[in-house]
Amino acid sequence: MSKIIYTKVDESPAAATFSLLPIITAFIKAAEISFEISDISLAGRIIATFPDNLTDDQKIPDHLAELGNLTQDPATIIIKLPNISASVPQLKAAIKELKAKGYDLPDYPDNPKTIAEQTIKDRYARVLGSAVNPVLREGNSDRRAPAAVKNYARSHPHYMGQWNVDSATDVAHMQADDFYGCEQSYTSAEQDDYQVSFVDASGKQTILKKSIPIQACEVIDATRMRVRSLQAFYADAIAEAKQKGVLLSLHLKATMMKVSDPIIFGFAVKTYFKELIEKHSALFNELGVDFNNGLGDLYNRLRNVDAVTRTQIEADIEAVYSKQPGLAMVDSNKGITNFHVPSDVIVDASMPAMIRAGGKMWNKDGEQQDTLALIPDRCYAGVYKTVIDDCKANGALDPVSMGSVPNVGLMAQKAEEYGSHDKTFQASADGKMVVTNQRGEIVFEFEVEAGDIFRMCQTKDDPIRDWVKLAVTRARLSNTPAIFWLDQNRAHDAGLISKVYQYLSEHDTDGLDIRILEPVIATQITLDRMRKGEDTISVTGNVLRDYNTDLFPILELGTSAKMLSVVPLMKGGGLFETGAGGTAPRLLDQLIDENHLSWDSLGELMALAASLEHLANTQNNALAKVLADTLDAATGKLLQENKTPKEQTGTLDNRGSHFYLAMFWAQKLAEQGENPVLRKIFTPIAQAMIENEARIIEDLIEVQGKPVEMGGYYLPDDAMMLNIMRPSVTFNQILAELI
Repeated sequence: MSKIIYTKVDESPAAATFSLLPIITAFIKAAEISFEISDISLAGRIIATFPDNLTDDQKIPDHLAELGNLTQDPATIIIKLPNISASVPQLKAAIKELKAKGYDLPDYPDNPKTIAEQTIKDRYARVLGSAVNPVLREGNSDRRAPAAVKNYARSHPHYMGQWNVDSATDVAHMQADDFYGCEQSYTSAEQDDYQVSFVDASGKQTILKKSIPIQACEVIDATRMRVRSLQAFYADAIAEAKQKGVLLSLHLKATMMKVSDPIIFGFAVKTYFKELIEKHSALFNELGVDFNNGLGDLYNRLRNVDAVTRTQIEADIEAVYSKQPGLAMVDSNKGITNFHVPSDVIVDASMPAMIRAGGKMWNKDGEQQDTLALIPDRCYAGVYKTVIDDCKANGALDPVSMGSVPNVGLMAQKAEEYGSHDKTFQASADGKMVVTNQRGEIVFEFEVEAGDIFRMCQTKDDPIRDWVKLAVTRARLSNTPAIFWLDQNRAHDAGLISKVYQYLSEHDTDGLDIRILEPVIATQITLDRMRKGEDTISVTGNVLRDYNTDLFPILELGTSAKMLSVVPLMKGGGLFETGAGGTAPRLLDQLIDENHLSWDSLGELMALAASLEHLANTQNNALAKVLADTLDAATGKLLQENKTPKEQTGTLDNRGSHFYLAMFWAQKLAEQGENPVLRKIFTPIAQAMIENEARIIEDLIEVQGKPVEMGGYYLPDDAMMLNIMRPSVTFNQILAELI
């Protein structure tokens, strides 16, 4: 029997799985295909990290490590749903919940004082941030909007806010001393082994990373951010926002960039609240407040002080707000600002949402307002500024007529910044960061001041060659221009440009429009083409892959969750990703409060169809091809008939959308002529669903409007979730006929 691995994740997509997986499991059984569930949720990763603390019935295998090994198997097929890339506050919340459920887990030590505590922190570090993606992404990314999705977006255009020529919204970034300006890059001619050390002013050496294996032809980068300049940038931006009367917002990726970006985030909080922190520094130190975890960390620790002190500090916080520019809000009703939790505002989701809204974010009064968006490092800030400037000049893009921007992304084998976490360090004092090879020769050397951030990245040669091949293949298959977004003035990109030219020569590119342009120019050309209804493939590195596959789809489709994301694994297997999960927490809150889940599983449906097609082609399974084709047709009908989930409670939600998917899929299988066995199986199923449609939809809607109990946020109870997500007895009975 063939196998597809389906990942267990978190929040809204995890809830939706309890409704969708029983449907697709029942449908594909006829093709002798089974699903195997692999738990890569935040709770699952925590539990797998501390097996020595748990009872036998609590232990689970390290599914993430198992999947990492399976990426090397050509027969592997994985459907990966969006998982939590945990910040420290999220990690702590998950630990607290698990401990309340009886899991004997250690607390997360913010400031380890013993070797044992440092060991615990190091083990938890493997769970934080982008713990999943670097393990699974053993291939480069091919992400695009299928024709059915594009047609739906044109016939059902989402709301786009209006842009004014005089909009005060802008992007601010550093002008010097950032990662972009300080970057050095080197391509290794041979295998090597590097070491990272800190040398203080007295010459004392501390080894920070003893061994970094280097492959021949690998591109290695190192850089530094000067935090003195970072804080000056923040101070100037705060003053500018105050003077212009706009909101202040900070846009980082403290989840994926789990070491560097929380530090950068923390300096923004400390600069904005400088007066408050100086006034109460002794108390804050005593409480162990860590502003890298946001203002929320201060509020959490104020629970441990007396009421008088807490009231005074809260008054001082309000005094800061009265003097400083207003902060963009995550939740105006609850007073949650852009500075509260580093994982609340993720740049690749927050910036496109702001642009879609006409350059506005929410203020404390629940009203939209122009915003000064802070993106400290210059590597990619110019992309967003270019889009904003274009919208000021030309107005909002039109979803009815705009072109599409597929992406080919270099991400295999921990490429670029997303693989830098274990090589990112904050200088403990003035001195030097030194990288040496196995012969003791200096490869990189940076003068640093206390607090400066050093990071080192690697990009292996085989993924680069595969990336170029994938770009040429996509350009030829779709007859679409492809632009490599690479900046000759950035050290890393300059190294990649020479390799791109080298590997392009290995392919027949006659008749293809393939260019290499710096990101700002590439952005403008892409926007110009979009406004004319023309498509352009963006061929980018790992971070811009993330940014572009949210930015353009959110403007074009209203969400990036509707993109088809295929990762051809370099060993021959397939990884099929299901789109972004930026709205997952908010939508789960609605399920908890109102028993309505508006998560759209379209990404899962497209990933399933692509995985079935891959299985059919690689394992000679004709039934899988019929299932793939009919699922594609059913998904198209789902969109045409507008049976996707609605936001308002009491209307069609995720569960109802899944019912219509099942009904349409059964109909397509009953109508197809390729396989009489499938036609015979699904004809009565389709008829039963058609006859009971009204009753089933009534079942799925009448349960809405009341709170539900899931038995946990990070580790919900399976039985409770099945009851919540499968409330129609009639629908369940029909599905049971297939099992």
